[in-house]
Amino acid sequence: MKKTVLITGACINTGVAIVEKFLSEGWQVVFTGRNCEKVLEAEKKYREKFPSSDVTGYAIESLIDERTVNEAAVDELFSELDRRGIFIETLVLNAADQGLGIKAFENPLTDFMKVINTNMTWNYCLSEHAAFRMKENGGGNIVFVNSNTAYRAIPDRIAYSASKSGQLGMMRAMALDLGKYNIRVNAVLPGMIKTDRWEKNPEFYKNVPSRFTPIGDVAAGEDVADAVWYFASHAKNTTGAELVVDGGNTIQLYPIIR
Repeated sequence: MKKTVLITGACINTGVAIVEKFLSEGWQVVFTGRNCEKVLEAEKKYREKFPSSDVTGYAIESLIDERTVNEAAVDELFSELDRRGIFIETLVLNAADQGLGIKAFENPLTDFMKVINTNMTWNYCLSEHAAFRMKENGGGNIVFVNSNTAYRAIPDRIAYSASKSGQLGMMRAMALDLGKYNIRVNAVLPGMIKTDRWEKNPEFYKNVPSRFTPIGDVAAGEDVADAVWYFASHAKNTTGAELVVDGGNTIQLYPIIR
């Protein structure tokens, strides 16, 4: 019987690489995105690339407004999966609010709240629904796609860094509380990733300091997908752990720009 993974934020960039990794390994994939048209388009592309695959996309909004998580939508998603007899053995929490350009003294408090609620509260809501079913089915695992900005701050990203730091604390606490149900909880911490932003603005990314890693390159989506796959499929006795995928950026005090 095929194992099933639910991957959030899987219509573009790293999410696509994670979906394709699991499909290539023969898993059933359920994925989400915010926009219905983009979800349908992504589902079509996945089916074309993996003709024998079992892949289904759902459009879901994380928030009703900046202050309110869309708990009803999460409940509806899992109820629909229950009706279809689909058990999510692995949950990959990839979707995130990037919190770009949030400046102290300038942005309203609701901008900060929106990032925190998306990256922490909504992910907790998804995890709780998934873990309840994992508990009833003998176990499972949850993988957060976090960020090395949980430890290293970057300009004008206060809410994002705060949410990623908090997410790691939540991951460790969940690993402790859910371990007795044979549910593992871990996190992958990418640094800079070659996404569509990289492709659209090559001159900027050619010189940005964080691209100067000890190994000379930054991660592609496939590198992050491999780390997620490790936790999901191989790390049977690992929980509450972090795997950094940033070319070594976190270990250096400052980038060495030759």
